[in-house]
Amino acid sequence: MSTIADKPTLSPAETGVAKSAELATPAEHQLPPADPAADGQPIVGGRFAHGNETYATLVWRRFRRSTMGMIGLVLTVALILMAIFGDFFAPMDPKRAEIGFAPPDHVEFSAPDGSFSPIPYIYPIVETGEFDPVTFQPMTGPDKTNPTALGFFVKGHRYNLLGIIPADIHFFGSVDGRPIHFLGTDKFGRDILSRGIVGSQISLTIALAVVSLTTVLGTLIGIASGYLGGRLDAWVQRFVDLVLAFPQLPLYLALTSLIPVTAPSNVFIAFVIGVMAALGWAQLAREVRSKTLALARIEYVRAAIAVGSSDWRIILRHILPNVSSHLIVAVTIAIPSVVLLESFLGYLGFAVKPPLISWGLMLQDTGTFSVIGSYPWILSPVVFVLITVFAFNALGDGLRDAIDPY
Repeated sequence: MSTIADKPTLSPAETGVAKSAELATPAEHQLPPADPAADGQPIVGGRFAHGNETYATLVWRRFRRSTMGMIGLVLTVALILMAIFGDFFAPMDPKRAEIGFAPPDHVEFSAPDGSFSPIPYIYPIVETGEFDPVTFQPMTGPDKTNPTALGFFVKGHRYNLLGIIPADIHFFGSVDGRPIHFLGTDKFGRDILSRGIVGSQISLTIALAVVSLTTVLGTLIGIASGYLGGRLDAWVQRFVDLVLAFPQLPLYLALTSLIPVTAPSNVFIAFVIGVMAALGWAQLAREVRSKTLALARIEYVRAAIAVGSSDWRIILRHILPNVSSHLIVAVTIAIPSVVLLESFLGYLGFAVKPPLISWGLMLQDTGTFSVIGSYPWILSPVVFVLITVFAFNALGDGLRDAIDPY
């Protein structure tokens, strides 16, 4: 009968060899080494390519995976280009008066003889001479005998490209120079599509100017309040509470009503931008302050303080770069809010005055239900506002997920 003492003892070296032999896996069951190139990641200098990517490249790579974010980016770029080159994209003179409340023209890819045409034709809507058997209203339809061919880069009304270069070439329009109205006309007979394209210049300029001012003010005040702290922080936050406590809509109306009616257009727009910026920076300042309070306690900020770095250097080199990701998202989300606010104030008559053109001012024609019921195309400026709000919101959501995926 064998006992434990009868079993042969192994030296430490032999024990390690035995354990290695027991844990060894046959060659046919071993997994092949991972190939980095198999995932589409090339090796650069013995390292993965993404190991050398900058932070902006990583954000862009994550952003491209967002379908809605890419759609928002494309629409945002298109809106900005439309605003910069508004007169070039407008098919008609936005101040030219035709027939009031004319319905949108009928567009067909068919020639007058009924055959298919790759070039679309415009058929104006006219009265057919018949009456509706129920309402006894005159019936309308496309006039097939009076077609208008469309084309790209056609000649039209003269304008100054970028306010400097005289030009008369338009991106699209009628080949023979006849008036066309894709979205109909307003009560004065002015083309709604052309006014909407040109009106984007004022609406987006106000939005970008207001957001730029609120971002600068909110960032500086929020960082200074959160980093310096003490009595400065207490007094600044009480002032922020005071600004946020005011009901903004009545205050907007009260401040904008102080502008004289005879004031020049530039002065009027500057005052509107100043009022919106003065009431819109407080929320961003509070958000930046909360992030600054957290960043001021991080080790590298304390190390910079210990080596004697100045407050401005710490704020500009250590805190501001870490807050910039939040600022980018806040800007893209704030722009549609300002566009909606400008449209609402313009509808009430407190934002932009004629002869300037903005989306809010165009919506003044929809003030009565009878007009909307009889001429529903007068609501077309709402489409410009909806597209702008969707574009910037989608862009902001995509950037937020790309910058902070966790």
